[in-house]
Amino acid sequence: MTGVDPLSSLLSDIRAEGSVVSHAVLTAPWTIRFTDGAPLTMVSVLRGGGTLLLPDGTRRAVGVGDTALVRGPAPFLLADRPATVDRPHTEYEIACFTTDPECTAQELGGIRWGTDPDGATALIVGAYRASGHRHERLLRTLPPVLVINEDVEVCTWLESAAADAARLTAGSQALMDRLLDWALVCTLRNWFDQAGADAPSWYRGLADPVLGPALHAFHGRPAESWTVASLAGRAGVSRALFAKRFTELMGRPPLAYLTECRMADAEALLADSDLSIAQIARSVGYADAFGFSAAFKRHRGQSPSTFRAAAAA
Repeated sequence: MTGVDPLSSLLSDIRAEGSVVSHAVLTAPWTIRFTDGAPLTMVSVLRGGGTLLLPDGTRRAVGVGDTALVRGPAPFLLADRPATVDRPHTEYEIACFTTDPECTAQELGGIRWGTDPDGATALIVGAYRASGHRHERLLRTLPPVLVINEDVEVCTWLESAAADAARLTAGSQALMDRLLDWALVCTLRNWFDQAGADAPSWYRGLADPVLGPALHAFHGRPAESWTVASLAGRAGVSRALFAKRFTELMGRPPLAYLTECRMADAEALLADSDLSIAQIARSVGYADAFGFSAAFKRHRGQSPSTFRAAAAA
Protein backbone atom coordinates (compact mmCIF):
# COMPACT_ATOMS: atom_id res chain seq x y z
CA MET A 1 0.00 0.00 0.00
CA THR A 2 1.37 3.41 -0.99
CA GLY A 3 0.84 6.69 0.76
CA VAL A 4 1.59 8.16 4.16
CA ASP A 5 -0.50 7.32 7.21
CA PRO A 6 -1.72 10.15 9.48
CA LEU A 7 0.73 9.35 12.28
CA SER A 8 3.69 9.50 9.89
CA SER A 9 2.31 12.77 8.53
CA LEU A 10 1.99 14.17 12.04
CA LEU A 11 5.55 13.14 12.92
CA SER A 12 7.10 14.03 9.57
CA ASP A 13 8.50 17.40 10.64
CA ILE A 14 9.15 16.57 14.27
CA ARG A 15 12.79 16.02 15.11
CA ALA A 16 14.70 16.21 18.34
CA GLU A 17 17.31 18.96 18.11
CA GLY A 18 19.63 19.72 21.00
CA SER A 19 17.64 17.27 23.11
CA VAL A 20 18.51 16.12 26.60
CA VAL A 21 19.03 12.41 27.16
CA SER A 22 20.46 11.38 30.50
CA HIS A 23 21.36 7.98 31.84
CA ALA A 24 20.52 7.68 35.52
CA VAL A 25 21.56 4.80 37.80
CA LEU A 26 20.03 5.37 41.22
CA THR A 27 19.95 3.81 44.65
CA ALA A 28 16.90 4.57 46.84
CA PRO A 29 15.79 6.83 48.34
CA TRP A 30 15.76 9.35 45.47
CA THR A 31 13.57 11.91 43.70
CA ILE A 32 13.94 13.54 40.28
CA ARG A 33 12.27 16.93 39.99
CA PHE A 34 11.37 18.00 36.44
CA THR A 35 11.18 21.81 36.35
CA ASP A 36 12.41 22.65 32.86
CA GLY A 37 8.98 23.18 31.33
CA ALA A 38 9.71 20.80 28.46
CA PRO A 39 6.59 20.26 26.30
CA LEU A 40 7.20 16.51 26.34
CA THR A 41 9.33 14.39 28.67
CA MET A 42 10.11 10.72 28.15
CA VAL A 43 11.22 8.38 30.92
CA SER A 44 12.22 4.79 30.11
CA VAL A 45 12.83 2.36 32.99
CA LEU A 46 15.61 -0.10 32.27
CA ARG A 47 15.81 -1.60 35.78
CA GLY A 48 13.82 -1.10 38.94
CA GLY A 49 11.10 1.56 38.86
CA GLY A 50 9.40 4.44 40.60
CA THR A 51 6.23 6.56 40.78
CA LEU A 52 5.35 9.62 38.72
CA LEU A 53 3.75 12.38 40.82
CA LEU A 54 1.89 14.99 38.75
CA PRO A 55 0.68 18.41 39.92
CA ASP A 56 -2.99 17.37 39.78
CA GLY A 57 -2.36 14.55 42.26
CA THR A 58 -2.11 11.80 39.64
CA ARG A 59 0.22 8.96 40.58
CA ARG A 60 1.46 6.49 37.97
CA ALA A 61 3.78 3.61 38.81
CA VAL A 62 6.47 2.79 36.25
CA GLY A 63 8.46 -0.43 36.25
CA VAL A 64 11.07 -2.23 34.22
CA GLY A 65 10.31 -2.00 30.50
CA ASP A 66 7.90 0.92 30.95
CA THR A 67 8.19 4.14 28.99
CA ALA A 68 6.26 7.16 30.24
CA LEU A 69 5.44 10.27 28.24
CA VAL A 70 4.51 13.31 30.33
CA ARG A 71 3.04 16.35 28.61
CA GLY A 72 4.39 19.66 29.92
CA PRO A 73 5.06 22.31 30.80
CA ALA A 74 3.94 21.89 34.44
CA PRO A 75 6.66 20.56 36.79
CA PHE A 76 6.38 17.00 38.12
CA LEU A 77 8.29 14.45 40.17
CA LEU A 78 9.56 10.92 39.76
CA ALA A 79 10.36 9.22 43.08
CA ASP A 80 11.38 5.72 44.06
CA ARG A 81 8.26 5.76 46.30
CA PRO A 82 5.70 8.51 47.03
CA ALA A 83 6.72 8.56 50.70
CA THR A 84 10.31 9.37 49.73
CA VAL A 85 9.39 12.94 48.86
CA ASP A 86 8.62 13.74 52.51
CA ARG A 87 11.67 11.98 53.96
CA PRO A 88 15.43 12.42 53.65
CA HIS A 89 16.49 11.44 50.14
CA THR A 90 18.83 12.29 47.28
CA GLU A 91 17.19 14.82 44.96
CA TYR A 92 18.07 15.50 41.34
CA GLU A 93 16.61 18.19 39.11
CA ILE A 94 16.16 18.74 35.39
CA ALA A 95 15.91 22.42 34.50
CA CYS A 96 17.86 22.68 31.29
CA PHE A 97 15.24 24.34 29.11
CA THR A 98 14.96 27.34 31.40
CA THR A 99 16.61 30.73 30.84
CA ASP A 100 19.53 29.80 33.12
CA PRO A 101 22.56 30.20 30.80
CA GLU A 102 24.63 27.84 32.94
CA CYS A 103 22.34 24.92 32.15
CA THR A 104 22.73 23.38 28.72
CA ALA A 105 21.56 20.20 27.09
CA GLN A 106 25.13 18.97 26.84
CA GLU A 107 25.77 19.50 30.55
CA LEU A 108 22.78 17.42 31.53
CA GLY A 109 23.43 14.91 28.78
CA GLY A 110 26.87 14.25 30.26
CA ILE A 111 25.59 13.47 33.71
CA ARG A 112 25.38 9.89 34.85
CA TRP A 113 23.34 10.38 38.00
CA GLY A 114 24.10 8.21 40.96
CA THR A 115 27.39 6.66 41.98
CA ASP A 116 26.42 3.01 42.17
CA PRO A 117 26.79 1.24 38.79
CA ASP A 118 24.67 -1.57 40.21
CA GLY A 119 21.94 0.79 41.47
CA ALA A 120 18.52 -0.77 41.78
CA THR A 121 16.98 1.64 39.26
CA ALA A 122 18.31 2.61 35.83
CA LEU A 123 16.50 5.20 33.71
CA ILE A 124 16.77 7.03 30.41
CA VAL A 125 15.32 10.52 30.74
CA GLY A 126 14.64 12.53 27.59
CA ALA A 127 13.34 16.11 27.50
CA TYR A 128 11.87 17.01 24.13
CA ARG A 129 12.05 20.53 22.78
CA ALA A 130 8.88 21.39 20.84
CA SER A 131 8.91 23.72 17.88
CA GLY A 132 6.18 24.60 15.46
CA HIS A 133 2.56 23.75 14.91
CA ARG A 134 3.09 20.07 14.17
CA HIS A 135 4.46 19.59 17.66
CA GLU A 136 1.36 21.30 19.04
CA ARG A 137 -0.92 19.06 16.98
CA LEU A 138 0.86 15.99 18.30
CA LEU A 139 0.67 17.17 21.91
CA ARG A 140 -3.07 17.81 21.59
CA THR A 141 -3.62 14.12 20.76
CA LEU A 142 -1.90 12.94 23.96
CA PRO A 143 -3.22 12.61 27.52
CA PRO A 144 -1.32 14.38 30.34
CA VAL A 145 0.61 11.17 30.99
CA LEU A 146 0.75 7.80 29.28
CA VAL A 147 2.70 4.68 30.23
CA ILE A 148 3.52 1.93 27.76
CA ASN A 149 5.31 -1.33 28.52
CA GLU A 150 8.00 -1.89 25.92
CA ASP A 151 9.94 -5.01 25.01
CA VAL A 152 12.21 -5.69 27.99
CA GLU A 153 14.83 -7.24 25.69
CA VAL A 154 15.43 -3.79 24.20
CA CYS A 155 16.42 -2.36 27.59
CA THR A 156 20.00 -3.64 27.52
CA TRP A 157 20.60 -2.05 24.12
CA LEU A 158 18.97 1.22 25.20
CA GLU A 159 21.09 1.43 28.34
CA SER A 160 24.27 0.91 26.34
CA ALA A 161 23.27 3.53 23.74
CA ALA A 162 22.28 6.11 26.38
CA ALA A 163 25.50 5.58 28.32
CA ASP A 164 27.49 6.08 25.12
CA ALA A 165 25.60 9.30 24.28
CA ALA A 166 26.17 10.65 27.79
CA ARG A 167 29.96 10.48 27.33
CA LEU A 168 29.74 13.51 25.01
CA THR A 169 32.12 12.05 22.45
CA ALA A 170 32.00 13.02 18.76
CA GLY A 171 28.46 12.71 17.43
CA SER A 172 26.92 12.22 20.87
CA GLN A 173 24.32 15.00 20.45
CA ALA A 174 23.15 13.52 17.14
CA LEU A 175 22.96 10.13 18.83
CA MET A 176 20.88 11.61 21.66
CA ASP A 177 18.48 13.26 19.21
CA ARG A 178 17.99 10.19 17.05
CA LEU A 179 17.63 7.95 20.10
CA LEU A 180 14.84 10.16 21.37
CA ASP A 181 13.15 10.30 17.95
CA TRP A 182 13.20 6.53 17.65
CA ALA A 183 11.88 6.00 21.16
CA LEU A 184 9.12 8.58 20.69
CA VAL A 185 7.81 7.01 17.48
CA CYS A 186 7.91 3.50 18.92
CA THR A 187 6.15 4.55 22.12
CA LEU A 188 3.43 6.47 20.29
CA ARG A 189 2.76 3.60 17.91
CA ASN A 190 2.42 1.22 20.83
CA TRP A 191 0.15 3.61 22.72
CA PHE A 192 -2.13 4.22 19.77
CA ASP A 193 -2.33 0.45 19.18
CA GLN A 194 -3.29 -0.17 22.81
CA ALA A 195 -5.51 2.87 23.34
CA GLY A 196 -8.54 1.32 21.62
CA ALA A 197 -11.49 3.69 21.77
CA ASP A 198 -9.29 6.36 23.39
CA ALA A 199 -7.06 6.58 20.31
CA PRO A 200 -7.77 9.40 17.84
CA SER A 201 -10.44 8.53 15.28
CA TRP A 202 -7.99 8.87 12.39
CA TYR A 203 -5.77 6.22 13.96
CA ARG A 204 -8.68 3.84 14.48
CA GLY A 205 -9.64 4.41 10.87
CA LEU A 206 -6.28 3.09 9.67
CA ALA A 207 -7.18 -0.38 10.87
CA ASP A 208 -10.58 -0.33 9.17
CA PRO A 209 -10.58 -2.33 5.90
CA VAL A 210 -12.80 0.28 4.23
CA LEU A 211 -11.29 3.52 5.50
CA GLY A 212 -7.64 2.46 5.77
CA PRO A 213 -6.78 2.57 2.05
CA ALA A 214 -8.53 5.92 1.61
CA LEU A 215 -6.77 7.51 4.61
CA HIS A 216 -3.38 6.32 3.39
CA ALA A 217 -4.09 7.72 -0.08
CA PHE A 218 -5.26 11.11 1.17
CA HIS A 219 -2.45 11.64 3.67
CA GLY A 220 0.08 10.52 1.08
CA ARG A 221 -1.16 13.04 -1.51
CA PRO A 222 -3.14 15.78 0.28
CA ALA A 223 -2.75 18.18 -2.66
CA GLU A 224 -4.79 15.92 -4.94
CA SER A 225 -8.39 16.92 -5.73
CA TRP A 226 -10.00 14.25 -3.59
CA THR A 227 -13.74 13.69 -3.66
CA VAL A 228 -15.94 11.27 -1.76
CA ALA A 229 -16.22 9.25 -4.95
CA SER A 230 -12.45 9.04 -5.51
CA LEU A 231 -11.85 8.06 -1.89
CA ALA A 232 -14.56 5.43 -2.13
CA GLY A 233 -12.81 4.13 -5.22
CA ARG A 234 -9.64 3.71 -3.20
CA ALA A 235 -11.65 1.77 -0.63
CA GLY A 236 -13.32 -0.35 -3.31
CA VAL A 237 -16.86 0.38 -2.14
CA SER A 238 -19.75 2.55 -3.24
CA ARG A 239 -19.81 6.27 -2.51
CA ALA A 240 -22.82 5.93 -0.22
CA LEU A 241 -21.34 3.05 1.79
CA PHE A 242 -18.02 4.83 2.15
CA ALA A 243 -19.60 8.09 3.33
CA LYS A 244 -21.78 6.26 5.86
CA ARG A 245 -18.91 4.17 7.19
CA PHE A 246 -16.58 7.17 7.36
CA THR A 247 -19.04 9.32 9.30
CA GLU A 248 -19.81 6.51 11.75
CA LEU A 249 -16.18 5.75 12.56
CA MET A 250 -14.53 9.16 12.18
CA GLY A 251 -17.30 11.26 13.69
CA ARG A 252 -17.65 13.62 10.70
CA PRO A 253 -18.26 13.33 6.93
CA PRO A 254 -15.30 12.65 4.61
CA LEU A 255 -15.05 16.16 3.15
CA ALA A 256 -15.22 17.74 6.60
CA TYR A 257 -12.30 15.54 7.67
CA LEU A 258 -10.31 16.44 4.54
CA THR A 259 -10.87 20.15 5.13
CA GLU A 260 -9.90 19.84 8.80
CA CYS A 261 -6.63 18.09 7.89
CA ARG A 262 -5.86 20.60 5.14
CA MET A 263 -6.43 23.54 7.45
CA ALA A 264 -4.19 21.98 10.09
CA ASP A 265 -1.43 21.41 7.51
CA ALA A 266 -1.88 24.96 6.28
CA GLU A 267 -1.49 26.31 9.82
CA ALA A 268 1.80 24.45 10.22
CA LEU A 269 3.09 25.74 6.88
CA LEU A 270 2.02 29.31 7.61
CA ALA A 271 3.69 29.26 11.00
CA ASP A 272 6.79 27.23 10.24
CA SER A 273 7.73 27.90 6.60
CA ASP A 274 8.48 30.76 4.22
CA LEU A 275 6.21 29.43 1.46
CA SER A 276 3.91 31.96 -0.18
CA ILE A 277 0.14 31.79 0.35
CA ALA A 278 -0.25 30.51 -3.22
CA GLN A 279 2.34 27.76 -2.66
CA ILE A 280 0.67 26.69 0.57
CA ALA A 281 -2.72 26.69 -1.15
CA ARG A 282 -1.48 24.27 -3.80
CA SER A 283 0.30 22.03 -1.30
CA VAL A 284 -2.90 21.47 0.70
CA GLY A 285 -5.19 20.87 -2.29
CA TYR A 286 -6.52 24.26 -3.41
CA ALA A 287 -6.25 25.47 -6.99
CA ASP A 288 -5.54 29.08 -6.10
CA ALA A 289 -4.76 31.39 -3.21
CA PHE A 290 -8.18 33.06 -3.34
CA GLY A 291 -10.13 29.84 -2.78
CA PHE A 292 -7.74 28.73 -0.08
CA SER A 293 -7.86 32.09 1.73
CA ALA A 294 -11.66 32.06 1.72
CA ALA A 295 -11.76 28.51 3.09
CA PHE A 296 -9.11 29.26 5.72
CA LYS A 297 -10.96 32.36 6.96
CA ARG A 298 -14.25 30.47 7.03
CA HIS A 299 -12.79 27.67 9.16
CA ARG A 300 -10.24 29.59 11.27
CA GLY A 301 -11.91 32.99 11.58
CA GLN A 302 -8.97 34.93 10.15
CA SER A 303 -7.09 35.22 6.88
CA PRO A 304 -3.91 33.20 6.26
CA SER A 305 -1.86 36.44 6.33
CA THR A 306 -3.33 37.45 9.69
CA PHE A 307 -2.70 33.98 11.10
CA ARG A 308 0.91 34.01 9.87
CA ALA A 309 1.55 37.40 11.42
CA ALA A 310 0.09 36.32 14.75
CA ALA A 311 2.15 33.10 14.74
CA ALA A 312 5.32 35.08 14.03
CA ALA A 313 4.57 37.43 16.91
